[in-house]
Amino acid sequence: MTEPQPAQLQPMPTDWRRALAVVAHPDDLEYGCSAAVAAWTDEGREVAYVLASRGEAGIDTVEPATCGPLREREQRASAAVVGVSQVEFLDHEDGVIEYGTALRRDIAAAIRRYRPELVITLNHRDTWGGVAWNTPDHVAVGRATLDAAGDAGNRWIFPELAEQGLEPWNGVRWVAVAGSSSPTHAVDASPGLERAMRSLLEHRTYIKALTDEDPETYVRGFLTANAERIAERFGGRPAVAFEVFGR
Repeated sequence: MTEPQPAQLQPMPTDWRRALAVVAHPDDLEYGCSAAVAAWTDEGREVAYVLASRGEAGIDTVEPATCGPLREREQRASAAVVGVSQVEFLDHEDGVIEYGTALRRDIAAAIRRYRPELVITLNHRDTWGGVAWNTPDHVAVGRATLDAAGDAGNRWIFPELAEQGLEPWNGVRWVAVAGSSSPTHAVDASPGLERAMRSLLEHRTYIKALTDEDPETYVRGFLTANAERIAERFGGRPAVAFEVFGR
């Protein structure tokens, strides 16, 4: 019996001007969706990054007090490659980020500050599909971001934010989850793929600790394979996939 073919992915919505990407660590966006970010900033759209942590627990051979500032520098350089100048860190503790009201409040505050129509985050489910287990930080931040998109528009949730001058923002229309095993939409990666590779390469310290492979060979192989895998469901075009939740 012939297996049913996966549904084709729809193009991402384009009727928006501002996006906010919220993830747990430096490099999460570069592994996940920076080719799409490069294409969007080329079109004149505004994209800002908010990271829950500085990734200070991410390199076994570098102690956190040194690692955090190093990875922050790499993240800012990485964002600049794809046209992002606003990069904010929330200073939750890497590796033990907790889902809860404190995290939701911080993300809701960021949404009120940047007032995006599109919010982007990383896979919030327990696995990457199958048996590839996700990390607790990704799950916590992804889930909190989905919730905070609603919190940001309700003045009676976290009323202290309005007292701090952050008025409710009910303008989030979509939350797009990168790295999902159940994608619904995609963005053509071709215009931004080379810059996405350069962007990920800015995380050179992390990559060198992760693999013995030449960093450029590793980055090119990883991002190209991901984009080509999505192409099968996007008209043959290399792509970045998202699971899009409407609001």
